[in-house]
Amino acid sequence: MLSRTADNLYWLSRYAERADFVARILDAALRLSALPANYGGADANEWESALASAGNIDLFRPLYDSVNEHTVRDFLAFSPNNPSSIRSCLHTARENARSVRTALTSEMWEAINEAYLHLRSFEGRDMTREEFARFLDWVKGVSLAFDGSAYRTMLRNDAYWFTRLGVAIERADNTARILDVKYHVLLPETERVGGSLDYFQWTTILREVSALTAYHWVYRESIKPWLVADLLILNREMPRSLANCYEMLVRNLDRVADAYGRRGPSQRLARGMLAKLDDLTVDEIFAAGLHEFIEEFIAENNRLGAAIVEQYLG
Repeated sequence: MLSRTADNLYWLSRYAERADFVARILDAALRLSALPANYGGADANEWESALASAGNIDLFRPLYDSVNEHTVRDFLAFSPNNPSSIRSCLHTARENARSVRTALTSEMWEAINEAYLHLRSFEGRDMTREEFARFLDWVKGVSLAFDGSAYRTMLRNDAYWFTRLGVAIERADNTARILDVKYHVLLPETERVGGSLDYFQWTTILREVSALTAYHWVYRESIKPWLVADLLILNREMPRSLANCYEMLVRNLDRVADAYGRRGPSQRLARGMLAKLDDLTVDEIFAAGLHEFIEEFIAENNRLGAAIVEQYLG
């Protein structure tokens, strides 16, 4: 496969996954902002946390005077000046898809092309919270349809492997950011860890990564922060966990290496991180600092992404 085709497939999958992630953090912010004032919701910094999760606060500040529901919704959902807004993600995904149209199945192309065309009907509208929530559900449905069509219709060859690499590297970054922002940004300093607001926020985070039911299946007890971290970091059976993402990365990088007859830094980095996750316990992560662990993980994940680009896509 030409490196240009592989590059487009890799980034197509990353941007489709990123649109889903942005929709999920906006949905979480909407849920948290709906808390009554006497429950702590009026003072919670959920919109700042949404910006922090997306990792583009520096882009936001020159464009808007203040951080509030209206400005954050506009910036993360529709702003053409934000390369990671839902609008920009779907636009870039569609451009990548168009560049490699013959490498996609018809179902994959239709999912991303129809989403891009339908997106126009949402732009420029002054949506109520209920309407905006329905829009976010639609975005999550687009990602599900695209990912499902890839899984169910693509040949298991190098084109498929590069789409899986894009999904896994992006999903790992997204899960790590959600965990980090909850632990260090979302809970107000005046609120007790383990209190009612803390419980509601952890539950919301589990809902936003489609893991609330899985949590109760695995642990069969009330929501506890260290068990949420265990599920989303170390549990290989959880599709959005860091361990599961790296299992996917190792598996597909090995398939690419076997097909192309060479291994390199990307295989070593992926295997090293998976081995590290296998050796860790959640107690060790919290003892050393969850924030510090996640910062290091995000940096290592970025290094792996750069290695994949240099090794195969450059």
